[in-house]
Amino acid sequence: MNEIISAITSRRATKKFDPSHIIPEAELSAILEAARHAPTAFNIQNVRFLVVQDREQRRLIREAAWDQPQIDDCSALIVMCADLKAWEKDPARYWRDAPTAVQDQYVHMIQQYYAGHEQVQRDEGFRSCGLAAYALMMTAHAHGLHTCPMDGFDFERVQEIINLPADHELVMFVALGKQLSAPSPRGGFLPLDEVVKRDFFS
Repeated sequence: MNEIISAITSRRATKKFDPSHIIPEAELSAILEAARHAPTAFNIQNVRFLVVQDREQRRLIREAAWDQPQIDDCSALIVMCADLKAWEKDPARYWRDAPTAVQDQYVHMIQQYYAGHEQVQRDEGFRSCGLAAYALMMTAHAHGLHTCPMDGFDFERVQEIINLPADHELVMFVALGKQLSAPSPRGGFLPLDEVVKRDFFS
């Protein structure tokens, strides 16, 4: 338990990565395998991890991201995307290991919840990607790696670069790699009673 708490409280956004560090493919796959177990509503698994390692792709994305060096220097750039229509793409497959009655029940619930509710589909995609991104960062930490969650980029331009499907939404980046130097001191936290309320807002 202490290990998990320590990982959460000590995590920092790494801005300076060791550009020479290479994450072995098996290790990267293991990190992604763990991260994809982050929860999604109705188990629709609507998160898509786009792994960008091609140097030309990285260069183009860096141009669209205020020239931030961590895009080039990290070992792997993960572009977190949401498949907004995952709910309608053969939803029975999300419950294929469940009894038929349970599978039928969930397929009906999925249709009822998402059909015709585009804002719900988008909100759900963003929630799922947020959970998966944090799972990715914590898993990377367990592998002795460092991460940087990012949203400072031209979303429309990056969508063009990565050829994002029309029914997907670009959510954020997570850069992974080896930290080259320690981050600057923390900015500080608000008092707990300012961010935690009980039962209702006063």
